[in-house]
Amino acid sequence: MLWWNSLISDARELFAWPWYLAALPLPLLVRWLLPAARDGSAALKVPFGERLDAVAAAGGRSLRGGGAGVLAWLAWALLCIAAARPQELGDAVQPPQVGRDMMLALDLSGSMSEPDMTLGSSPVDRLTAAKAVLADFLDRRAGDRIGLLVFGRRAYVLTPLTLDRDTVRDQLKDSVVGLAGQETAIGDAIGLAVKRLREQPAGQRVLILLTDGVNTPGTADPQRAAQIARDDGVRIHTIAFGGDGSMSLFGFKIAIPGGDAEIDEDALRKIAGLTGGQFFRARDTAELVGIYAQIDRLEPVKRPGKAVRPHIERYAWPLAGAFALGLLAFVLPRRRRA
Repeated sequence: MLWWNSLISDARELFAWPWYLAALPLPLLVRWLLPAARDGSAALKVPFGERLDAVAAAGGRSLRGGGAGVLAWLAWALLCIAAARPQELGDAVQPPQVGRDMMLALDLSGSMSEPDMTLGSSPVDRLTAAKAVLADFLDRRAGDRIGLLVFGRRAYVLTPLTLDRDTVRDQLKDSVVGLAGQETAIGDAIGLAVKRLREQPAGQRVLILLTDGVNTPGTADPQRAAQIARDDGVRIHTIAFGGDGSMSLFGFKIAIPGGDAEIDEDALRKIAGLTGGQFFRARDTAELVGIYAQIDRLEPVKRPGKAVRPHIERYAWPLAGAFALGLLAFVLPRRRRA
């Protein structure tokens, strides 16, 4: 039986439906089983009836006979081969990367304009630093479907979940402080992100929320929104971002009025813990870079699977050959009589 299994396996590599090859001897069986046609006048006359009779007569002699009969048999054989769907293995390809459905929630409240961060050696505000770190994070997330959400007094989706990271990067670049209002509606941001993520397949729903403030009254309570996120399988990583109320200038610490605004770390820690995520605290740009690198390791992109060789359909060639031989068998008897 091993040779039979090997034969079947080889046939399946060459043909998608190899059982159609069993129809090859069908005309012989029909000729053998059906009674011979009785002499008499034809019940139905067609203009090309004489040519059909000639083809039938030629085919009735034998396969060893020449002419239209052999062509008709060959045409039938090619039809059976075409029906079996001959295939050829193409070049090896790798499946595309499959990543996570990830929403990035960015705080655009008024406090994000505080210039207590540095980028390179230049002092910058919190939003500019966050943009630079997020842009670098996007570069490493090939294969993820990423969406961008901003929040202040209200929460808004700037970019729905997409594989087009360039679009997300452009929308991030154009975001400015106050675009969504001056306050910090964390609960609304979580609720809106969960609403967008729950429409996606379960298993890889992630929200990364960055804020530098305390939740202000909105339509959704942050803890209640986190419970809904947990029930919908959304994992939330929270980042408390902000300095200590001062900035470095020529090696000296300079206090910034209002720069030491309170951040509700305890609430953010509870949100992350409730949903299976992690809480992070970033007091400068370097710490924020390290946090997004850590999240990148916590939420790895699935790598391409094993290379596969696609099957290329080749049934068109025997089908075209059958059509050409059938046409030739139909025309040949008439030309011989001429």
